[in-house]
Amino acid sequence: MNPISPERFDAVLFDLDGVLTATAKVHAACWKRLFDEFLEERGKDTGEPLKPFDIGEDYKLYVDGKLRYEGVRSFLGSRGIDLPEGIPDDPPGNRTVCGLGNRKDAMVHEVLEAEGVDVYEGSVRLVEQVRSRGIRTAVVSASKNCKAVLEAGRISDLFDQVVDGEVAERLRLPGKPEPDTYLKAAERLGVFPERAVVVEDAISGVQAGRAGGFGLVIGVDRKGDPESLRQGGADIVVGDLSELV
Repeated sequence: MNPISPERFDAVLFDLDGVLTATAKVHAACWKRLFDEFLEERGKDTGEPLKPFDIGEDYKLYVDGKLRYEGVRSFLGSRGIDLPEGIPDDPPGNRTVCGLGNRKDAMVHEVLEAEGVDVYEGSVRLVEQVRSRGIRTAVVSASKNCKAVLEAGRISDLFDQVVDGEVAERLRLPGKPEPDTYLKAAERLGVFPERAVVVEDAISGVQAGRAGGFGLVIGVDRKGDPESLRQGGADIVVGDLSELV
């Protein structure tokens, strides 16, 4: 049964990667490639063996759902590695936070251009259903590729607002697990947080929904770990949004 009714809610705010599109696995693979290459290079310089990036644990704990540079800082911090910040225009080869983040972005672009974008049909059906009931919709994503992904998936016309990595950087909004990007989306839609729903597949995302005081936080478990989403603050956890249609 769909718990999203116009009597209770005016808007639904969807994460992108892993909720609407099957691009989370692309991001995970690119993060692993980025950090494994970096750790191997650093290990050669320092002479110490460095443990590779764990796509199961490290991705979930340190980068999933976060803005790109925040993900770089978070993972490197977990390994006790401190790099210069750099600037957003740093070339992808620079050993700075921004340089590594830009290298990861270039990797994602390569994969998307080569393989395209798959959308979750159950998610699209839910978006269409809530819109048919007069409920507004938005996408809230840490990705700077968000609009390109929506266009590639042919679903951009299903959303009234997009608050992505570009918007967050321009407005200097902290990323998830802080609630600021979700609160900005609600503001742009003209709705109160308690009258809006957050739909997320990342722990940092459900934490953001809970911290923002949103009326309902739905977790989408694509990783076989529903309890982590519940502990993060999800009111409901489903394996696919088709369960709510």
